[in-house]
Amino acid sequence: MNLLFTLPSRSAEALKTLDDSELCYCVPCDIISGQLAKAYLAVTAKSVVLLLDDKAIKSIKISQITDATTLVSSDCAQLILTDTDSVEHLFCTVSMHHASRYAYVARGIRMLIKGDRRLIRSEETERICPKCGKALPGTAVCPKCGDKGRMLRRIIRLITPYRWQFIAAASLMLLASLLNVAMGFVNRELVDNVLRREGATVADALVIIAVLAVLIAMMILTYILRNRVSVKLGSSISLDLRERMYIKIQQLSISFLNRRTPGVLMNRMTHDTNQIRAFMQNTFANMFNQLLTMLFSLIAMLVMDWKLTLMSVCLVPFVFIISTISRKFFGRIFHKQWMKSDAVHGRLQDVLSGIRVVKSFGMEQRESELFEKGNEEIARLSERNEKAWSTITPLFSFFFSIGTLIITLYGGVGILEGTFTAGDMSMFTFFATALYSQLLWMGNLPRTVVQMLTSLERVFDILDEHEELPSADKPIEHAIEGNVSFKNVGFGYKSYEPVLENFSLDVKKGEMIGLVGASGAGKSTLINLVMRMYDVDEGSILVDGVDIRDIDKTSLHRQIGVVLQEPFLFSGSIVDNIRYSKPEATLEEVMLAAKLANAHDFIVRFPDGYNTRVGENGHNLSGGERQRVAIARAILNDPKILILDEATSALDTETEYQIQEALGRLIKGRTTFAIAHRLSTLRGADRLVVIDKHTCAEVGTHEELLRKKGIYYGLVMAQLNMNKVNPAQ
Repeated sequence: MNLLFTLPSRSAEALKTLDDSELCYCVPCDIISGQLAKAYLAVTAKSVVLLLDDKAIKSIKISQITDATTLVSSDCAQLILTDTDSVEHLFCTVSMHHASRYAYVARGIRMLIKGDRRLIRSEETERICPKCGKALPGTAVCPKCGDKGRMLRRIIRLITPYRWQFIAAASLMLLASLLNVAMGFVNRELVDNVLRREGATVADALVIIAVLAVLIAMMILTYILRNRVSVKLGSSISLDLRERMYIKIQQLSISFLNRRTPGVLMNRMTHDTNQIRAFMQNTFANMFNQLLTMLFSLIAMLVMDWKLTLMSVCLVPFVFIISTISRKFFGRIFHKQWMKSDAVHGRLQDVLSGIRVVKSFGMEQRESELFEKGNEEIARLSERNEKAWSTITPLFSFFFSIGTLIITLYGGVGILEGTFTAGDMSMFTFFATALYSQLLWMGNLPRTVVQMLTSLERVFDILDEHEELPSADKPIEHAIEGNVSFKNVGFGYKSYEPVLENFSLDVKKGEMIGLVGASGAGKSTLINLVMRMYDVDEGSILVDGVDIRDIDKTSLHRQIGVVLQEPFLFSGSIVDNIRYSKPEATLEEVMLAAKLANAHDFIVRFPDGYNTRVGENGHNLSGGERQRVAIARAILNDPKILILDEATSALDTETEYQIQEALGRLIKGRTTFAIAHRLSTLRGADRLVVIDKHTCAEVGTHEELLRKKGIYYGLVMAQLNMNKVNPAQ
């Protein structure tokens, strides 16, 4: 997301007159006095200025500001600046389109207030094209305003690794075109020197026919070889793109994956790569063949009779004009059609994943209707596309039919006058037909090219995505001991909605920390930051004194064990699921981990034991059994830091006892962060950390916090009262 727009010249001059210090941020302001406007908010190292045309309508010195925040309502966002007298000033108002942008700028102003001159950068993608103002069709680059040459360069880079296959295909296309030209000359020889020559014998005709048969056989063989090479080329490129996309998706952050549904990503990995494969396999292979055939046919026609050639192609410019206009039209349609397809596939993925919820609420009919409605929309767009194309194609045929009539008329007159032979007429018609058929094929080309380019844009939209959790230039392979420090940590999933602010805490090696707070306080967010699923917006997290961002991500994750409230199990065997955290583990190590997790006994009762298939997300196992398999998976890797997120929630008493016993073995000697629904389960924690109002509000043992009678005391009393009302709790 751009935080440094270019100021119009007059506004730039007005700013320089007022403050010529370094420009740190410059963002649009589209609402002035309740009316739409085109103003700019400029933040320099010394001041904050609101510019409209050639005037600075508001300004304030950084030295006069103590805080900067963004207040977001349902339809707009406001930049609030607090001065040294603690008075809040509404500095400017913007539409929701710029809400995130202003949240970043507000954070940047806060850093300037503290004397921190580092500039904030945003990796968020724009939703509106900054040039044309149109909504982006699910991609980071606007199809209309994007660099057209950039896509051509990418196609060239795409086929470069397969250049020898491409050269082989191109050579075969050239050979096929030459064979096609040769057939035209042989055809004239047959007409003039055999069929119309006096004294010609059957043997003469058989020789010419034999030559034609050889040329046809060679052409068929050439097409077979070319098609095989093209199939290999298309399949290789498609395979390469899918592998690159899969690797890229693995590298991208959770926040990116949350913005794109699995159905959308699967649609791009399958449908879009198939479109590219089909283009490379079919259209790309034929394109050069058609161009060469057109070129050779046109040269032959010009050599024979340039006047007739010009007359026969006089309507061709209309074909290219219509093709150019239709390309833009079909580009818009395909973007709309495939965005709708993404939405339908995303919904389908959700329904299939949550089919039990759908059935339990009796929503099968509703989901069927929604799916039918989405499919009808796709069909409507597709029908519109096909109707438009079926209207354009006959126009091309009409123009070429006019050309054929001109050749017939002019050539027939030439034969009657003796300036043209029947063989010449046959040969010219042969080349003209070849030229028209290639032009007709080229007229259809915009449709397939637009399909391929649209798919390519969507694929590279994933491949071009910046890693929001970049690795350090020289990542450290750090052997974790378990000391964790939070230094003034600030973070928000949305930049204008902070979840944690100025959070500080030092955790010692082997200490168990219980995280307590109301729902949405930031408990799960904190452990997500420890696991580096997200990076902090402000401050830092240190592991053994090393910034977590400097530690190699793979090394970090291999030394962290996680047990979640709803453990995810892969469709496979129990042994494979336990071994997932340590693929090289022996069966003895797996069994030992299962015993420590109190899972061994129920596993061996299955007929297939550790080889029992658990089904999708372990649906063949009970909730407690899934949880114990997840604990065994965490134990197997011998983590140095352990994350327990509601690990005993919603379990019966006996199962909870078994899991608590297993967790007791697991946490020994490990730094542990635990979240629990029942506060009583955290009594054994070394310290409890109460998160309230986005920060660390209370820290202490269970008894210390009860004696303090603060936030934690209130939470415990509320839960005790709830248990009195509902003893089942």
